[in-house]
Amino acid sequence: MVDKAVQEPFEGMEGDPKHVARATRSAGRKTRSLLLDAASPLFRERGLSGTSITDIAAAADAFPSQITYYFRTKEALFVECACRDLLYLARATEQAALKARTPREYTHALAETVTASDSIAFFAEALTLTRRRQDLAPLVERTIERLHSEGARAYASQVVRHGWRSLRAPDESSRRFWAVAVGVILEGYAMGRSPDQLCAEMLRVLGEQATTKTVGDVTRLRVVDDNNASVLDSPDGETSS
Repeated sequence: MVDKAVQEPFEGMEGDPKHVARATRSAGRKTRSLLLDAASPLFRERGLSGTSITDIAAAADAFPSQITYYFRTKEALFVECACRDLLYLARATEQAALKARTPREYTHALAETVTASDSIAFFAEALTLTRRRQDLAPLVERTIERLHSEGARAYASQVVRHGWRSLRAPDESSRRFWAVAVGVILEGYAMGRSPDQLCAEMLRVLGEQATTKTVGDVTRLRVVDDNNASVLDSPDGETSS
């Protein structure tokens, strides 16, 4: 079974409540992570209705009561699994695109990685579920906000790094990419299309995202700093904030 630290104090720490609290929180995070790790593949394979709390507990070597303790309901666990998997996919797409040297290579790496995974279809199921369970909507909203903000930052970083000229602001590019990904993948799953077909369709719909700058081109990209303040070097060389 999972670490007993979740259920009882650590030996030798009875006299230090702060240590007990930290150890308990650490054990709790570990247990939550183990439950998510166990639940995700079951949900993806069997769906929400085909997966029981008992199944998840057995896969995690945990107690069913621990699932309800940490997640309250199976539906809440499902949504959290889908949200986490989507952010993992976003990280993987960014890593896959790091080796790109041209805007076309960059977009292709992103599209190829996204369409090779079923994480977006999994997340779409969570979106449908939250339509009936509005108490779960805040987690989805935070996930989408993080998806776009980190995507925009990663894209802006690549544009600056390679000296590309972006055809859209980073936030717009990120939102457009993920909106296209969701639409193309869900339609493709319904039609039985292969990952290669999905990738080709995504590239067709996305079109050109950026171009290589020419000599003398002073147009720069809008970049968002750590304080979410916009900084824009305009085409005429002036800077506005």
